[in-house]
Amino acid sequence: MIYALLDGWVVAKRNLIKIKRIPDLLVFSTLQPIMFVLLFAFVFGGAIPIPGVDYREYLMAGIFAQTVMFGSGITAIGLADDLQKGIIDRFRSLPMSRAAVLVGRTTSDLLNNLLVLVIMVICGLLVGWRTHTSPLEVAAGFLLLCAFGYAISWVAAVIGLTVSSVEVAQSAGLIWMFPVTFLSNAFISTTTLPEWLQPVANWNPFSAVVLALRDLWGNAPAAMARGEGFPADHPVLLSVLYILATLAIFVPLAISKYRKAAGR
Repeated sequence: MIYALLDGWVVAKRNLIKIKRIPDLLVFSTLQPIMFVLLFAFVFGGAIPIPGVDYREYLMAGIFAQTVMFGSGITAIGLADDLQKGIIDRFRSLPMSRAAVLVGRTTSDLLNNLLVLVIMVICGLLVGWRTHTSPLEVAAGFLLLCAFGYAISWVAAVIGLTVSSVEVAQSAGLIWMFPVTFLSNAFISTTTLPEWLQPVANWNPFSAVVLALRDLWGNAPAAMARGEGFPADHPVLLSVLYILATLAIFVPLAISKYRKAAGR
């Protein structure tokens, strides 16, 4: 286990050096969430009333969660690229842990997400986002956010190791995220959705994480706009359960996919 972590850190540094040498990767991964912030805050913000909270404060939890989710999609592209270029075969010839490639890839993408989050915090503060809870609760919110992004990286890893090319990984790694993020409470209250869609949105893991962040940062809406049932009453607990379940399912699955992909 220790050797896997040490080898994984070596692979992570290799991936981070790539970002340093190609800064466009970081620039363009930051531009999209900034555009979403400006678009919803200044274009749609006045048309989307949320009882009990300023819309810009309501918005930022959703943007943060969307940012780490889309940022984690890079894992699929990176692994597909390594497979296509034969780098995975080179790793197999080295005396290193088989898990190191996946640990390194997901760790480097987590660190990349942290850099993007710093920029997003600055952007959020500039448009009027503020926290209203203790520093410990604020830190817990960011910790939950990073754990969520890390779990999504393992989902993306499975996709990247399954598809046949980088182009397919780019589409398959991101396309499923759009309905997940928009059929949620990220930008609107789920109570405004059709009645048959509300349970789907309320139980959406993305909605649980977003509402948990709002509670931890003091940006939660009034009770009438939170939704109903267990997801509305216990978003932090539900978020942790979703994250643990995702890791429990996709970490072993990614390792299995990696062994098959490396053996092609």
